[in-house]
Order: sequence, then structure tokens, then C-alpha cells
Amino acid sequence: MLIGLDCAEPSLVLERWRDELPTIAGLMQRGTYGRLTSVIPPITVPAWSCMMSSRTPGDLGVYGFRNRADHTYDGEFIAMSDAIRAPRLWDLVTRAGGSSIVLSVPGTYPPRPLNGVMVGCFLTPSIESPYTYPAALRDEIAGVVGEYLFDTKDFRTEDKDYLLHQVYEMTDRRFALARHLLETKPWTLFAMVEMGPDRMHHGFWKHMDTGHRKHEPGNPYESAILDYYRHVDGLIAGLLEHADDETVVFVLSDHGAKRLDGGIRVNEWLRREGLLATLSEPDGVSSLRDVGVDWARTTAWGEGGYYARVFLNVQGREPEGLVAPEEYEAVRDDLARRLAAIPDDAGDPIPTAVYKPEELYDDPQGVPPDLIVVFGDLLWRSVGTIGGDEGIQTLENDTGPDDANHAQDGLYVVAGPGVEARGRSDAHLLDVAPTVLELLGIEEPPGMRGRSLASQLAVR
Repeated sequence: MLIGLDCAEPSLVLERWRDELPTIAGLMQRGTYGRLTSVIPPITVPAWSCMMSSRTPGDLGVYGFRNRADHTYDGEFIAMSDAIRAPRLWDLVTRAGGSSIVLSVPGTYPPRPLNGVMVGCFLTPSIESPYTYPAALRDEIAGVVGEYLFDTKDFRTEDKDYLLHQVYEMTDRRFALARHLLETKPWTLFAMVEMGPDRMHHGFWKHMDTGHRKHEPGNPYESAILDYYRHVDGLIAGLLEHADDETVVFVLSDHGAKRLDGGIRVNEWLRREGLLATLSEPDGVSSLRDVGVDWARTTAWGEGGYYARVFLNVQGREPEGLVAPEEYEAVRDDLARRLAAIPDDAGDPIPTAVYKPEELYDDPQGVPPDLIVVFGDLLWRSVGTIGGDEGIQTLENDTGPDDANHAQDGLYVVAGPGVEARGRSDAHLLDVAPTVLELLGIEEPPGMRGRSLASQLAVR
């Protein structure tokens, strides 16, 4: 039984609020737990698919929600289920003759056939979409929870009461459906992911965190995140009623969360450095699409998000490439050095890490960024806008109010038959799938990057 909590933060769940969460604390006391180092980038897409397949983003060729489909300037794709070609746990369980319940694990829309049932993830376009396998399950879901909520409608909003209502409604319906499926469907593997923790962190982190530069003491939402975790802890207790003496239970998150100090306007920096040229001057804060890019005079461009994806405009690779192939590495090294030196809004250095994809992944597939930039140890995010009166640093997010960024470590808690009470033992996200396969007695396919933790857990 895999209970996924997107973005659940280990410092809160495993440490600060442990005594407030009796269900999870009970699993911790009976089993093993720790931080679960995520992949780079630590983002919902592709992290859950990486976890379920034990493949890196480079193996999957998926580096975020949006990815370049080719080396043109406008060819991109959103990483739906058909982008994930490696077998995930439920595929392997099906091949071994077992059955699975897969509930809203990111990377499962549109759902693909398996031995069992599957409900699509938060990328499902609407309730009218074919979001279940088998198709008849859709009507059954409507009878159980009414309109199933894949995600909150708008989590980057100033209307915090609206956001709270949305998150709780989504979470309650998902767990109600989970209980129904556990009661009515056969399963060897149960895997679900709840998106609520992520939405709560983005929406309410500054209200909780006294170290956040926008924190206001005494605000009415100081306990909103803790209250939500308490609520989810109670819902998990309901799922555990369906875990018998032969069931190993995991509680997992794909990454953590931390305060967001601000954003680095990567394209505005590139423009000011003379590396990015536009067809027209921006009228206020603008996107590259608003003004157009003069590709013949552009060395590099970037994408905003939790981290920056920076691409070089290379002769013979991009249609109007500027960087000569023989100068590619020198230009890339120089750009990496300069990006790493961008300071915060006070002019102080921040611990930015700049990676080449081949440094992170053995054989990157698809069209990886030329540089992967993690600003300020994820206390700063990448913002793609240009123009306006702001400088390179901004305290506002270009996609709406946001209090938190992702943190590199998620968490895991595992308890059940054969799992000894070993206390804390940290692990890697890629270790989850090999561990589950060994627990189920299913042969591990070639190509998995992680290692089974079964011996570490003392599973007999």
C-alpha cells in the first residue's frame, strides 16, 4: 500500500509535528522512516514517475511539465502518461499476474490498460475526459463521490478561504474513493497520490513560517497547514483499516517544501547581458511570446519554474542557431559561471547550483536543457518574464501568489510484516520501486537505477 502525499515536508511530518500526527507516528514507531532524496529536478512531474519506475528524468526524457519535443523554438509537449515509456510498478505487477489500484498518481492521464483499475491524475483536463480504466469505472466514481476533483481549480490565489475549501473537498473525495476501491476491488498493489499538501504549502507557507519575509504574526492562517496535516493523518487511518497483517504500508512524498524568498528573472538577466534579443521592446512586464525573440541575435533563453531550464541557440541544431558548435562548451561553461553568480535582491550571494544534464544523467533522452539551474538552494525560483520596472530579482511570482518552493528531500515511512522498527534511515526516491518489487517477489527489470531497501528494512 503506497500512500503518496505530494510535497509532504519531512521536517514537518517526521520531526516538528510528529506528535500531532498519530497515524503516521504510529507507522514510524513500528517501522523505518527518513528523508527520501528526490531526483533533480524535484518536481511532481517527473518525480512520481521516476519513483514508480526507478528511472531518472534523463532516462525518461522528461524534465518537467513542459518539455521540448525537438530543437525547433515552438515544439513542446506536456508530459502526459504517453511520455512515460518505462514500465512503472503497476505495469510490472500486471505482468506478474497481480492486480493494482492506481489512484491519481501523477503521470497517469490518460490512463492505460492494466490488470486492475486506474484513475487519472491532476493533469486530467476535465471531468468530461476519459479519466478511468476501465471506462465504466467513471460512472461508479460519480455514484461514490459525485464530481471527482483532480486538483484545486486555482491554488495561486489571494482568496485563502476559497483555497482551503477546494483543498479539503478534493482531499476528502479522493480518500473516500480510495476507501471504496480498497473495499470493492482486488489488489496486490495500491498506489495513490494526494495533491493537497503541495497546494497547501504554496498557498499558506508564509502564514506558518516565521522565517518567511512575508510572514505576519497573528494572521488567521498560522495553523492552516498543520490543521490540514492532522486531517490527512486521520484519513490515512481510514485506509489502514484495509491493510491486513500481510500488507506493507508506505507513506511517501516526491519532494519537500521550503519558504520562497523570491524569483530570479532569468530571461531579463539574459537580455541585460546581451545574450537574448527580442523583436520588440517589452511594454511593462512581458513574456517572450508577447515580444517575440530575435533568434538570429540570441545566444540563450530560459524557462521559468521551480528551477531554470536554459537552452543555447546552437548552429546546426536550432533553426537560427548562433553559437558555433566548436564554441558550445566554452559558451556553456561561461554561462554556467555567470548564472551561478547572480545575487539576491540585497546583492548577497546565494548558493545556486548549475548542472549540465550529462552530469546528472548517464544518457539523457529527449531534448534536455543545456543547463539546469537551481537558484539559491531552491529558496529562489526561476521567473521567465522580461521588462517592467523590476530588476533581475523579484519578490512576486509570474504565475500568481506563491509562498513556497520545492525542497530536494521528500519523505518515506514504511511499516508492516517483516519491517523492523529501525528508526530513521534516509534513502533515495529511486529506491522505492526496487524495494516494492522485492517485497512482492517480482523480478526487477533491467535499467532500474535504485536499489532495494528490503535488507535495510530487515524484511524477512
